[in-house]
Amino acid sequence: MKIGIVTTWFERGAAYVSRQYRDVLAKEHEVFIYARGGESYAQGDPVWDTPDVSWGRQLPSKVPTEMCLKDFEQWIRVHRIELVIFNEQWWWPAVAHANALGVISCAYIDYYTETTLPFFGLYDRLICNTQRHLSAFDWHPGAVFVPWGTDISVFKPQARPAAQNKQEIVFFHSAGISPGRKGTDLLLSAFEQVKGPAKLLIHIQRDLKKALPEQAALIDKLRAEGRLLTEERTVSAPGLFHLGDVYVYPTRLEGIGLTIMEAAACGLPVIVSDAPPMNEFIQHEQNGRLVRVARQIARADGYLWPQAIVDIASLREALQWYVDHPEQLGACKARARAHAEQHFDWQGAGASLLQALATARKRPAADTAGLQTRIAEYTEQQRLQHRISRNLWLRMWLSYRAPGLLALLKSARNLLTGKPSKKAVAP
Repeated sequence: MKIGIVTTWFERGAAYVSRQYRDVLAKEHEVFIYARGGESYAQGDPVWDTPDVSWGRQLPSKVPTEMCLKDFEQWIRVHRIELVIFNEQWWWPAVAHANALGVISCAYIDYYTETTLPFFGLYDRLICNTQRHLSAFDWHPGAVFVPWGTDISVFKPQARPAAQNKQEIVFFHSAGISPGRKGTDLLLSAFEQVKGPAKLLIHIQRDLKKALPEQAALIDKLRAEGRLLTEERTVSAPGLFHLGDVYVYPTRLEGIGLTIMEAAACGLPVIVSDAPPMNEFIQHEQNGRLVRVARQIARADGYLWPQAIVDIASLREALQWYVDHPEQLGACKARARAHAEQHFDWQGAGASLLQALATARKRPAADTAGLQTRIAEYTEQQRLQHRISRNLWLRMWLSYRAPGLLALLKSARNLLTGKPSKKAVAP
């Protein structure tokens, strides 16, 4: 079968999901990637820019995941795609267009709101990687549970660098590009109260203080004490897990929480919020510790599930336990890796994915006819919400279609206004 995956395609969690799908599906099928674009494009990057990737035409639009349907259709026809997997597709005309072309449409379930939940009736197959997701779509005849996993041959235990002080417990936290959602602020507050030989290492793809300005004073304080270390850069798999002893992830909200399983596979016990889906992967005092949730609050965008705000005191207690019991760390690491080998091995989960797609069938068009009007109204609301000025539209169009001309126009404007170009500004 010829399978297409529509996805963001660069160094990001969502793209890692798509790449894992591609790698397992390629064992039995022809797989093609349609790089829809996102925060970035990875053209020219040998890790991501491979022959099976088609870089979708960029649009001068602010509507999330909007695509050029003509370009998308051409990709389907050229590669004779029979089944398409959409990863985090928020713009619904693309799904409707795939259906109109007779392609089996599948969704990797991650993001849905109270409003968009029924729209998933457009799809023929829903791939749910957590029990929480499956419970939200138990009404859909094509919803199946495919347990998530990771490549335990890539994510595996490594020795900590010799230069590190082995007497100190190093707590590792990956904040990615969303430290607010991932509870980095909560972790900083809890770690400040931890007593004993311990350090906190935060890996973030942004400047930590700029990302969390309200925590700037605390960040400076912990850095001055030598207790807080940061890696503010992008790192490819298997990442920096080997620099830590315990992984801490007090996240407010997750679709899956990829780094939970990656850290466990690297032999790190994991501290997570005691809320789904995080507690689907971590068993308290077995492969990590669960932190009590103090309160739950709705998210402004209407995401179906609430945010879980952990109790700072409970998080501090979980951190403190590892500092107070260093003699048990080796056994904790061994249990984390053993649990990952048994439950998080993507090779086993991949077989479930192959089966789920092999049994996917096109649903009768009559089953989704009633959704078309509602989706059209929602799409128009998206367009109005993300409406942009003519000037911005022109600049975006030029940046995609004629970047050289845009640069020339900017230079001419700078000459006329006397404004120095960025290259001319002294560092």
